Amino acid sequence: MNTMGRVLLTLVVGTVPAWATLGQYEGSVSTDQQRMRTEDRVQDFRSYKVHQLTANNGTIVREYVSPKGMVFGVAWQGRFMPDMNQLLGNYVTNLQTASKAQTQIHQRRSLIVKTGNFVFVSSGHMRLFSGSAYVPSLIPNNVSMEVVK
Repeated sequence: MNTMGRVLLTLVVGTVPAWATLGQYEGSVSTDQQRMRTEDRVQDFRSYKVHQLTANNGTIVREYVSPKGMVFGVAWQGRFMPDMNQLLGNYVTNLQTASKAQTQIHQRRSLIVKTGNFVFVSSGHMRLFSGSAYVPSLIPNNVSMEVVK
């Protein structure tokens, strides 16, 4: 990975509050919501649920939960990046060890990582960040990966 890629990765893996974890059970959403004292707005769709948590600093995290109760995707937006170690859980290793062939950097502002069973997209600049990550094998059969945004 080149120098710019390392800088972007450092920015992405860093900072701010904890959230539920990709690939973990839905209970982790409630734990984080209570710890951070955020409002948890839940939207129920036919084949999945979306928990939307808003931190005091304005960062919004949406967590997509399958009918089996697994967090299959996460998305974020706000002035600050969420803590990717907490948000991605064990999948942060996929982000950290992605090869150059699995990593794309666009216009120095967006990072895309696609490994075997993990997709990560992040973009932004100071005070405006957004992104998403999902595990294709955890997405319910009748749900498109495009819902994770």
